[in-house]
Amino acid sequence: MIKNKYFFNNKDKLPVDKFFENVLFDKKKGYYSSKIPFGKHGDFVTAPGISNLFSEIVGIWLISTWNTLGKPKKFNFIELGPGDGSLTRVLIRTFENFPEFNKAINFFLYEKSINLKKLQKKNINSKKIKWIKDFSKINGGPVIFFGNEFFDAIPIKQFSKKENNLYEKYYSFNKFNKIIKIYKKASSKDTALIKKFKTLKNLKFLEFPKLGFYELNKILKKINQLGGGILLIDYGYLNPKNKSTIQSVLKHKKNNLFNNLGKADITHLVNFSLLREYFTKNNLEVKKIVSQKFFLEKMGINERANIISRKMSLMEKSKLYLRIKRLLDVNLMGNLFKVIFAYKFKKDNFLGFE
Repeated sequence: MIKNKYFFNNKDKLPVDKFFENVLFDKKKGYYSSKIPFGKHGDFVTAPGISNLFSEIVGIWLISTWNTLGKPKKFNFIELGPGDGSLTRVLIRTFENFPEFNKAINFFLYEKSINLKKLQKKNINSKKIKWIKDFSKINGGPVIFFGNEFFDAIPIKQFSKKENNLYEKYYSFNKFNKIIKIYKKASSKDTALIKKFKTLKNLKFLEFPKLGFYELNKILKKINQLGGGILLIDYGYLNPKNKSTIQSVLKHKKNNLFNNLGKADITHLVNFSLLREYFTKNNLEVKKIVSQKFFLEKMGINERANIISRKMSLMEKSKLYLRIKRLLDVNLMGNLFKVIFAYKFKKDNFLGFE
């Protein structure tokens, strides 16, 4: 059994993001280092694991984007946090039907977890794939970054505002060896950074993805260098919640945040309004933020389902449409998941957003 103090790394208090970064990514006991979280026997299922059609639609969007960008001879695609490799595996198969595009595309997988990288290499059998730790080797041609449930897994900072002062939330231990929350006055650097964002201005309790923005800064540098964009699909909101959105899941059920540390998944809801403001501040254009339902339907997921269902048995059809419903239903993933595309390119007629 892991003792909670292990994740404090000999410190008596840690800010929320640093604590959960240890819980998720510690090389020995961290969640992504010690278990396979995906699928029926894991803790959660992502859209590529629900239906191959999700991955096919992303593939069709990539081909259409390549067309919009003028069919460049070299086209770089980077999947951020590729999970078990399900999406990339379907993309490889899909792109074989489009020889010109298939010749142009270069695949890169950006993965932090050694454990998950092993799983991806086991599931993806293709010489086209390169695993990378940074983006330095990506050169020539436009670049498209894609992340499905990538941003929600990067821990966030939390702050409380009192009398116009910001106080950062930390975790510590009490005399009964239980984790407690305490607040310390926020650093002047973090305060100045947060004040730049209008989205956060009137909140009494706010979440700030400092580590997430650090990752995005590296991505934007490459987009500014080569042209292209970033497509993110994640669960989140447009109107800030004024409360903590950090949540934990174990075996497909909600888990108490401090139970099973290192054994349960911990994520947060993504503030898409803040993401949009971040991208525009960094001189990227941003398409209208849409729901997953809107995006997938605009890209033709229902038509594709109807075509492939013609050769299916009644039971196979039933399974197919149940999976599609899970992706599209407004009470399931359809509205909770949002899609944002930020880009640096003269053209703007990218599919799926209007």
